[in-house]
Amino acid sequence: MEVISRNKAIYQRNFLANRIFLDRQQTAYWITEIFDWMFTTRKEFLSYSQFEQKELELQIILRELLLQEQFTPEEATRITEAFFTDLQDVYALLAEDLKVAISFDPAATSMHEILFSYPGFFAIAVHRISYYLWHHNAQILARVFAEIAHSKTGIDIHPAAVIGKRFFIDHGTGIVIGETCIIGEDVKIYQGVTLGALSVSRDLAHQKRHPTIEDHVIIYANATILGGHTVIGKNSIVGGNVWLTSSLPPDAQIFHKSETIIKRKPGNKTAVDFSI
Repeated sequence: MEVISRNKAIYQRNFLANRIFLDRQQTAYWITEIFDWMFTTRKEFLSYSQFEQKELELQIILRELLLQEQFTPEEATRITEAFFTDLQDVYALLAEDLKVAISFDPAATSMHEILFSYPGFFAIAVHRISYYLWHHNAQILARVFAEIAHSKTGIDIHPAAVIGKRFFIDHGTGIVIGETCIIGEDVKIYQGVTLGALSVSRDLAHQKRHPTIEDHVIIYANATILGGHTVIGKNSIVGGNVWLTSSLPPDAQIFHKSETIIKRKPGNKTAVDFSI
């Protein structure tokens, strides 16, 4: 029986658009494999020849993904070669992130525990790679990698966000870091933190919409910091559940004050109210 589509208009609309056919399975494979390869977390990489073979495979796949993003063959080759040439710089940043994770987190027993089981470190690794590709104009691929990390970890970091050295995410689920956010060095953030924009108006797309976090800041769980003009000064501490839309000076501490009332059941003659 001949099948006649009633949705030709949908096809025609897509046909007229700028068509990019990015292989989602291939992108997920590549970002996972490069993480395992960089940190040799699989036993086959103990052989240097296997390590070299995997690098060649990763180069071929990255070039193919760039071609899918509509780069010319020459551009795809150039970006791929530049990425693997500069990868030692990316790795050096991640090595510092890894070291600080061990020193920051008393629950971390070893480097291997972090590599195998810490979603925050995986999200940071994907961000360092995505940030590089974003600034080499592979913005769709960078966004897809960021979303893969988001799906795996619950941590949503825009690939354009600037993140300094020795960054540590503790737990991590629910963290959101916006596109124009700037984070300094030696910053530590906990789960549920949002570094977001005050407004999502389209006419602000090319302005700084997200906060600046200076060096040595700690931001505790579920804090929300909004706005492109908001600056959290160095050495500051932002407590859990704080909502901030204005700047803090250096060395500041800000906490959310809440009250919990505990009462005994009615009818108890010795009932006492407690305020915590």
